[in-house]
Amino acid sequence: MTDSSTITALHAATADLDPPLAAVDLAALRANAADLVRRARGIPIRVASKSVRCRAVLEEVLGSGLTAAGGFAGIMGYSLAEAIWLVRQGARDVLLGYPTADRHALATLAADPLLLDSITLMIDDVDQLSFVRAALGSEKAAPRVCVDVDASLRIGPLHLGVRRSPIRTPEQAATVAAEAERRGFRVVGVMTYEAQIAGLPDTNLAVRLVKKASAAEIGKRRRMVVEAVRAAVGELEIVNSGGTGSIEVSIADPNVTEVTAGSGLYLPTLFDGYRNLAPRPSMYFALPVLRHPAPGIATVFSGGYIASGPAGATRVPKPVWPKGLKLIGTEGAGEVQTPLTHADGLNIGDRVWFRHAKAGELCERFTDVQLVDNGARTTVPTYRGEGQCFG
Repeated sequence: MTDSSTITALHAATADLDPPLAAVDLAALRANAADLVRRARGIPIRVASKSVRCRAVLEEVLGSGLTAAGGFAGIMGYSLAEAIWLVRQGARDVLLGYPTADRHALATLAADPLLLDSITLMIDDVDQLSFVRAALGSEKAAPRVCVDVDASLRIGPLHLGVRRSPIRTPEQAATVAAEAERRGFRVVGVMTYEAQIAGLPDTNLAVRLVKKASAAEIGKRRRMVVEAVRAAVGELEIVNSGGTGSIEVSIADPNVTEVTAGSGLYLPTLFDGYRNLAPRPSMYFALPVLRHPAPGIATVFSGGYIASGPAGATRVPKPVWPKGLKLIGTEGAGEVQTPLTHADGLNIGDRVWFRHAKAGELCERFTDVQLVDNGARTTVPTYRGEGQCFG
């Protein structure tokens, strides 16, 4: 899946820099963005900031605008503190993907009308309403809220999907929404995130059958949830669904007003097995060769950038250039060094290019990233480089 011409371009544009370094090919990023828009078929795409974690890239994508043919509009944030920071940098539509228990950030939200109008909190429990209201420190503040509904597939005792919201039925969603309105919140949306579709590669027939069954189930249940919430609180601005791997499933429901995507911009290795994704990774990182502990082995500096999720081989970075390099099973990607086999021909100081397993998480390892556009290079800060760390 690695595009050798992309790495060649990144390699040439960053030749004067000392690795470790992270780089993004903007031509590939833009092609990926266009492919997401194509797949969304006119439905707006909200950018998942956790999968980007670089303000310049968020601005690049959102700057393409929303047209009659679709496009990008709004951000899905992962932290209230992050959302506040983004709004203060110019963002105006940030939907939190998760509930918050940040009392300081909630008090900040309550005191600023711009923040209250620009940020939508996520809720899925009446107890969260009590916590948020107490933290706001004001009975008059009326935050925007969206109700998160569990989109996992249940087959008997089996739970296929992530453990997110306790809300599953239309009645539960309507009850929480109505209670939120009664307590002075503005209910503006519903979200369903079918992680078992969006985050699961098409590795075999069994997986594809589970995805098909899950798509049918959540499609039917989402419609009933939206109808129940509308009956309880009135019309909704937002019915959000999906991720990079499940856009087609989400847009099939006419109730869905927007989809979310972020990983599809960088296309990390966890998305290599998706049949509906164009194979054009845009983000890579380079590490320098430090030594040769044995014939055929080269050791590079650092490299232990392990992705979140269940521990295993799918969560480690993958060496992709020069071709043929392999991690050593007994060491893997190390904290301060990573040995690689099949490394004949590599010299001290040479670079090895890798891909990360997940998208935005690589930005937690670098304070800046090199954006390469037709041979020209621009250095931009990541969240870390701007002194921000949101957990």
